[in-house]
Amino acid sequence: MGEKHKLLILFATQTGNALDAAERVGREAERRGCGARVVSVDEFDASSLPYEDTVIFVVSTTGQGDAPDSMKVFWRYLLQKSLSQDWLEGVHYAVFGLGDSGYQKFNFVAKKLDKRLSDLGAKALIERGLGDDQHHSGYEGALDPWLSSLWNMLNQINPKFFPEGLGTVVPDMFLMDQPKVRIEYHDVDNMHLPLSTTSDLKCIEMRIQRARSMCLGKFSHNIKRPDCFLKMIKNHRLTRAGCEKDVRHFEFEAVSSGIDYEVGDVVELLPCQRPAAVDAFIKRCNLDPESFITVHPREAEIHFLDVSVNASNFPIKLKTFVESTMDVASASPRRYFFEVMSFFATAQHEKERLQYFASPEGRDDLYQYNQKERRTVLEVLEDFPSVQMPFEWLVQLVPPLKTRAFSISSSPSAHPNQVHLTVNIVSWMTPYKRKQTGLCSMWLASLDPQETPAWFHKGALPPPPPTLPLILIGPGTGCAPFRGFVEERSMQSRFNSTAPILFFFGCRNEENDFLYREFWNYHSQQGGLLSEEKGGGFYVAFSRDQPQKIYVQDKMRENSKKIWSLLGEGAAIYVAGSSTKMPSDVFSCFEEIISKENGVSRESALRWLRILERAGKYHVEAWS
Repeated sequence: MGEKHKLLILFATQTGNALDAAERVGREAERRGCGARVVSVDEFDASSLPYEDTVIFVVSTTGQGDAPDSMKVFWRYLLQKSLSQDWLEGVHYAVFGLGDSGYQKFNFVAKKLDKRLSDLGAKALIERGLGDDQHHSGYEGALDPWLSSLWNMLNQINPKFFPEGLGTVVPDMFLMDQPKVRIEYHDVDNMHLPLSTTSDLKCIEMRIQRARSMCLGKFSHNIKRPDCFLKMIKNHRLTRAGCEKDVRHFEFEAVSSGIDYEVGDVVELLPCQRPAAVDAFIKRCNLDPESFITVHPREAEIHFLDVSVNASNFPIKLKTFVESTMDVASASPRRYFFEVMSFFATAQHEKERLQYFASPEGRDDLYQYNQKERRTVLEVLEDFPSVQMPFEWLVQLVPPLKTRAFSISSSPSAHPNQVHLTVNIVSWMTPYKRKQTGLCSMWLASLDPQETPAWFHKGALPPPPPTLPLILIGPGTGCAPFRGFVEERSMQSRFNSTAPILFFFGCRNEENDFLYREFWNYHSQQGGLLSEEKGGGFYVAFSRDQPQKIYVQDKMRENSKKIWSLLGEGAAIYVAGSSTKMPSDVFSCFEEIISKENGVSRESALRWLRILERAGKYHVEAWS
């Protein structure tokens, strides 16, 4: 088959999901006899796009409709005004997006890309596919039927894509190739290992950097060394003891370099896995925890990300590698993990069950067994004892141990060299009555004072200037960044005049989960930053303290005149909290308020809000 009949699959990913989806498209193509190249958009020359025959795009949407970092240069190129309407004439394309319908700009990147490609003259093979994290099967609920349509259309426009015919599908086990990585074991007695004279923190820093630099493309920005190490100095429960919710206030101070952040920023922490779980995984997989390894790409054209001192060249203890990079006891494996497991199962009943789970017919049952129960890699491996997967496959397929991002709930002006977090300690009961807990939050709740690596970066909430009026909506732990905002503006007000703040907070019960009650009440008192005397206000919705539920939107409606008045003074809107329904409900409430108070239609109110967004005065930070 000629090169022109080889599919080009371009992906843009932030967390790795789009890469997984793109690789699946590539595998499915090859099972049908169609060659495929899977390439990240940041490794593709956008100027060569007109010379491609057929391109499949798999792109994720991050934050509030943002493109992944890896796509930004590619997207800027496509937006050039010098590109003509027939620049991509003759190019066929298809777009599959990964998003979350809990966010207002659901799959915004895929939609924009689809429109831009069409505007430049390319022809869509099929309607774009929109994967949804809210679907009970995740993005695969949309990917399966989309792929079926894609193969049919490709076969219609050019049967040469499938030289053996579209009906010929080779089972994955017959295409099982070598894993993407190669493990090299080292005799450390005959080697000089670095770090023998370095400090403990430096040793930890380089060990983390070295381990994570070996993982091909699994980690993006935080492959770099930690910005600093933090030591916990306070762990205080905010919710009432015995209450269903356990929300904690954590305080950390820097123990290495100083802390450098602004209000609205985000800190990422790398959680520690339970030692017993790591030991159990190593034992189950018949691995030697004391062996020293390096991990290398099997393909010559794959290159590691460049890290200082070429950290990936130095051997690392296998147990350290597992602890630092492989999420063995928290994340659920993906469907391809079950496909590969079926190849290595020696018990026939296990092989058949794994093959069923990996098939389209078994997708819903796999969801019930795996995702809905949140089974971990370790639990899955223990359920199929005849499977002995080589370590190379485990390194490739076990979900990466990801850092967890938290909105910072403190002001650096009010708390020099400290960072505060507001964290919900996650635990739940699965449908089969198995108690599961969040890896990072539970680790934080039980953390003894110790050094924790941290990375700081900008979030979706830019720090406002002191003269900018603010309307803040932050129910539950969404109040976290706004605690920092109020602290910062309180410090600024000591020396300069500051603009007013309206803050709408919500929780279930006044007595159980009124987070930071004393703090808000203090700033709401006469002359306080949130007081009516200062032009501000603090309004709380207790959703469960009366027969009829009351939410922040209800409090917003009660104070619609104040909101409209402050918007008239040029206020910016900041929204933070759960990504399920809250952001879209709040946006709709603002539409209603603007329509009512300004005497215009809902359509005009919506246009008004869109102008506010484009002016950088409507910000949302939401999390699932």
